[in-house]
Amino acid sequence: MFEQLGLIGCGMMGGSFALALKKAGLVKRVVGYSKSPSTTERARSMGVIDIEAPSALLAVSGADIVLVAVPVAATEATLKTVKHLVSPNMLIMDVGSTKSDVVDSARRVLRDHIGLFVPAHPIAGKEQSGVEHADADLYSGKQVILTPIDRTNPAQLQKAVDVWTRLGCLVQQMTPQAHDAAFAAVSHLPHLIAFAAMTAITSQDAAKQLLSVAGPGFRDFSRIAASDPKVWRDIFLANKQELLAQSKVFQRSLHALELMIESGNTQALEGMLEQARTARTGWRMNGGNKNG
Repeated sequence: MFEQLGLIGCGMMGGSFALALKKAGLVKRVVGYSKSPSTTERARSMGVIDIEAPSALLAVSGADIVLVAVPVAATEATLKTVKHLVSPNMLIMDVGSTKSDVVDSARRVLRDHIGLFVPAHPIAGKEQSGVEHADADLYSGKQVILTPIDRTNPAQLQKAVDVWTRLGCLVQQMTPQAHDAAFAAVSHLPHLIAFAAMTAITSQDAAKQLLSVAGPGFRDFSRIAASDPKVWRDIFLANKQELLAQSKVFQRSLHALELMIESGNTQALEGMLEQARTARTGWRMNGGNKNG
């Protein structure tokens, strides 16, 4: 059991982690800080945190586990704020959807304490943001990807594995680079496409009429376009090289389909659609990823 969780970012992801730790009996006290005082106050009133901290630095004071649950672009600034109160046995984690940039930030800021930092990406979430959507069961049954580096302290890594496992998660380990390449394909690109598709439709004069006849297929496809724009802006920019590479692969497949349709190549078109259908029906998701 941990004595104190220092929670920096009392939103949906951070709040869910705090509630999950409490439900599992893994923490005695949660001290939380958010940039918005109203968010921190709301988190306390909901029982997500026990004590409101006036700053990120004071949120980690006395903590033996720290979760940085802020947009990935804010990771370095956040670590700079708290580095002076990092203690030798502290476990520090994040929940960002990109890892190479987060690790680079941690290397620059934490330096000799980099071994205390275990980068984490829980493959869970909701389109809704905010602490009011925090859920103690959000991570249960979901995958969590840990991306330790050569200087990660083995004891801290094992603590991280144990924590997420106790929360009911399926824990995997990857390098930060492999993580970013994989998620550019299976998470970041689908979000990019969903945002682009919604923009394409709503930019047309007949947008209202088009959306009025949309059914369940469009609802399911476009669901992730309802995600937080600020969060995804940061993810796209943080992982731009891998994302743009996957976008080019997608554009080649789209162009191939367009050529088949234009030429009326029935056999080739059906073959490509069948190939996609077979791949999709044969795929089984590990855990219950939503909005990863």
